[in-house]
Amino acid sequence: MAFATLPPQTAVYTPYTLIDKARQGMLRSEADQVAQLASLTDVELARILNMSIRNLHRLKAEDKLTRDASERLLLLTNLLQHGLDVFDEDVQTLAEWLRSPIRELNTQSPLSLLDTTTGFGLVDDVLGRIEHGIVG
Repeated sequence: MAFATLPPQTAVYTPYTLIDKARQGMLRSEADQVAQLASLTDVELARILNMSIRNLHRLKAEDKLTRDASERLLLLTNLLQHGLDVFDEDVQTLAEWLRSPIRELNTQSPLSLLDTTTGFGLVDDVLGRIEHGIVG
């Protein structure tokens, strides 16, 4: 089992903090930290951030993401922290769950839905159901 937590600067964000941080812009290096935690490839990360892989690769570690990409990164951070809480800080289990088809998600993997904000909500709802022992 692999255990890890998100770096302190990427803890769960309240809605107003999320808005403020998205407006300020998140760093590419922060995106890489979050992606590494969930074993996301650059292709997966670019899809979640709603940007092309080419544009993602152009960004240096100290470059800021756009407001939209920053907001998506913060939503991803919150989602991953929720997942770590649900799966007892087991990063490997979370990464596998993200890639597994889930009946409650119309047999799609959670990761495949994270290209929309509605998808983030659906995936978070399923995590909440798991957390509270509500199956199907």
